Formats: sequence, structure tokens, C-alpha cells
Amino acid sequence: VQLQASGGGSVQAGDSLRLSCEVSGRTFSLYAMGWFRQAPGKEREFVAAINWSGKTIYYADFVRGRFTISRDNAKSTVYLQMNSLKPEDTAVYYCAIEGSVRGRGGSQSTNYDYWGQGTQVTVSS
Repeated sequence: VQLQASGGGSVQAGDSLRLSCEVSGRTFSLYAMGWFRQAPGKEREFVAAINWSGKTIYYADFVRGRFTISRDNAKSTVYLQMNSLKPEDTAVYYCAIEGSVRGRGGSQSTNYDYWGQGTQVTVSS
């Protein structure tokens, strides 16, 4: 199973970015997906998750209303649309796929068994 994340970059506060994560080696449409991030000197934290059908979505409180997670099962890709970016959003963003078929995903990193390589997002003020 491989997850290829892309779309990171350096932007100004208030700008937008869209992260993508393409999955291969697993039937994407059967698995929940999640986005996590890790800032320098901090622990990895949950950002958003979407279940296998796309009907159940979770967000961390600090991104609710600014970030949107979505999935395209035909392209085996999950997205994270990030709007109104803040300097505190600066981190390496990781996508992950849940280990259980038709799971709900959720915020626990232990629910996910494969991770992407991460993509850097830097937001300057």
C-alpha cells in the first residue's frame, strides 16, 4: 500500500492550499482516510477524517470551518482544502488510510495502518 501526498507549499496568512493524497495497493473506496499534521517540536495531531462512503466526516476544532476533507473514489484520492490559513497551521501534513474495511476513521492515529510521506505547509504572517 502506498500513499502519495502532494500540494503543500509556502503561502501567506489568509491564502488557500489543496492537499491531495493518492492511494495505491488497496481498494480505496472501502477505507476511511485521515489527515494529520506535525509541527516542529510538537506531537502529531489529528486534522480531519472521512469514512469510506464519504458520508461521515470529522474535523479537529481548530480547523472546523476553514478546512474541508473530501474524497474521489474513482481517482483513489483524498483531498484537504485549506482556506484562511494561519501561521499556526505550519506543519508537515500526513495522509493515512484506516486498517479496517468500511471503518469510520476518526481521530485516533492507531486506527490507521499506512501513512504517506508528508507534505510541508508553511504559512507566513
